[in-house]
Amino acid sequence: MQKYCQKDVRILTEKSVRDGFLSIHQVTLQHRLFAGGWSPVFQREVMERGNAVVVVPYDPVKDTLVVLEQFRIGAMKGEESPWLLEFVAGMYDSVHESAEQVAHRELAEEAGLTTTQLHYALNYLSTPGGCTERMTIFVALVDSDSAATHGGLASEHEDIRVHVVPFTEAVQLLERGKINNAASVIGLQWLQLHKHRFKQA
Repeated sequence: MQKYCQKDVRILTEKSVRDGFLSIHQVTLQHRLFAGGWSPVFQREVMERGNAVVVVPYDPVKDTLVVLEQFRIGAMKGEESPWLLEFVAGMYDSVHESAEQVAHRELAEEAGLTTTQLHYALNYLSTPGGCTERMTIFVALVDSDSAATHGGLASEHEDIRVHVVPFTEAVQLLERGKINNAASVIGLQWLQLHKHRFKQA
């Protein structure tokens, strides 16, 4: 199978359209075609949001998950409520911060939790058709009794309610479409497939 790479794309121009929480660049480019030769020159807008880390806090002793409830502006249209059920998540503070450091920081800030067992699950591109964001997902083994009732930083306009949910109930919420943001769906489905790794002896 033929596999193309970065050298098979020609970036002709790139300019900033907007700088901010969501930065947008306009790129003029062409790329190689599967049938041979090069595509016509065309333009695409791409959003630079930065990369993020998601943590699925799982208590293997009680078989429970720590789930967050918070407001999301992107869910204002077409949803019953813009308050979504999610797992712990956050952006990198700097290019020097590791994914593991982000995971520990956000676990404490958003859920009041710590862990000594942070397990890498996977990473993926959120919406590569128009956004550069890459998500890295971890599973953190936690004591769910230690979870806070509320979390988040006021300086970041976060107002988070923290729930401790039996694993089976979380799966039911997923099946009913009540957990419906991509990172949480992917993280929970990954844990469904691999939960046996974390069972207590």
